[in-house]
Amino acid sequence: MGSYNNPRLRSDALENLAQRLRLYKPPLLHQIPESVSHEIQCSIGKSVSNIPESDYHHPEKLKRAAVLVCIFQGNNDDLRVILTKRSSTLSSHSGEVALPGGKREETDADDVETALREAKEEIGLDPSLVNVVTVLEPIFTKRRMMVVPVVGILSDAKAFSPSPCADEVEAIFDSPLEMFLKDENRWAEEREWMGEKYLLQYFDYEAENKKYVIWALTAGILIKVASIVYQRPPAFLELRPKFWDMAISRDIPKL
Repeated sequence: MGSYNNPRLRSDALENLAQRLRLYKPPLLHQIPESVSHEIQCSIGKSVSNIPESDYHHPEKLKRAAVLVCIFQGNNDDLRVILTKRSSTLSSHSGEVALPGGKREETDADDVETALREAKEEIGLDPSLVNVVTVLEPIFTKRRMMVVPVVGILSDAKAFSPSPCADEVEAIFDSPLEMFLKDENRWAEEREWMGEKYLLQYFDYEAENKKYVIWALTAGILIKVASIVYQRPPAFLELRPKFWDMAISRDIPKL
């Protein structure tokens, strides 16, 4: 992964970015530790799937996961993000591009620990190399999973020697973060949920003569992160799925 082999460490630029990202303030509901409000989580469960009535009153039963958006500076001074291609043998999302991350375990103290632990297991990234600067709003999936993006900065990219877990990861690569704001090598697919139309974004990318497609939730997270980092919206119509933002909005559709 040539873009990691930067002979110059531009610590000042990355530190300035870190300071700015630490100022990011997610919506109030996300400030509530470990979960969103009881009322909203119950509404989410009712509006997405047919689950037992008893589960409506136990929001802690909603599954929780965290992913690591690890940013570093490449050879051309561009900001880049570490991505993986999931193993084709996995039972879910096999062969898809993803951010390092996974389900919360009982021993994890918080979402940050989940993201760092999973990154260590999946790609061999030592948690001590990552400066976690902010945690973004959780995203709610149709599978009733709360996915929390954890944003970290890898200042010493040379210290990271990618080591993929063969059972989970087929490849590790990186891409420019800014590409997720550009209307280049991008296409979208219209979908509908509960009468509301939305777009799934797809980004085509090639690294080391291998072609990848970054799409759906992963693309959505990276569009969000890029918008915050570069302080501008994408140059295309995003039209995110409304259910992604149910965890931070009271505008929840009812059946």
